[in-house]
Amino acid sequence: MPARPTTESPAEPAAGTGSTEERLRSVALTLFAERGYHGTGIRQLADAAGLSSASLYHYMGTKEDLLVAIMRASLEDLLAAGERAVAAHPSPRERLVALVELHVRTHAAAPARTRVVDDEVRALASAARAEIVALRDRYERIWQRALDDGVATGEFRIGRPAVVRRALLEMCSGVARWWTPGGELDLDALAAEYAQMALRLADPT
Repeated sequence: MPARPTTESPAEPAAGTGSTEERLRSVALTLFAERGYHGTGIRQLADAAGLSSASLYHYMGTKEDLLVAIMRASLEDLLAAGERAVAAHPSPRERLVALVELHVRTHAAAPARTRVVDDEVRALASAARAEIVALRDRYERIWQRALDDGVATGEFRIGRPAVVRRALLEMCSGVARWWTPGGELDLDALAAEYAQMALRLADPT
């Protein structure tokens, strides 16, 4: 078993900190996660951010612009972290462990962001949706290369790597729905447990 790699995971922003734009994104993330994009009104966003409705547009553009900014920042952070993990682990097996741990840590630590990025893509107009889906696809290709490389080297025994990729991503993203900091597993133990499950799925022999 390879040594468990250290992976950075993008953190969920704290409300009430940073610049006005950062504060607005933070409260919008909370409201979008709780109420959904279409269930969140401009007045609610303005009140939560401590702004007038008129000044809100100066900081966010349209409401869709705000949602896209949140999604773009989240996916760009995740993609950059994934690329760093890959660069640090040339072995497909170690690469898969690093990616699983990164994904689990990120989604467990930032459940609101997970809900918004995963659930609100359908709320975007076509051009914005294409941009966000392209970022998501770039991140998923990192996983696909790790699995394909593992099959090529004989480290993984997978009949359909694309199916395994989707199964692993769904499995790892799911921690956002149930993991809590005070539960039985801390974040390190959770990430390690999921990494071992991923390896068993990639190499069931």
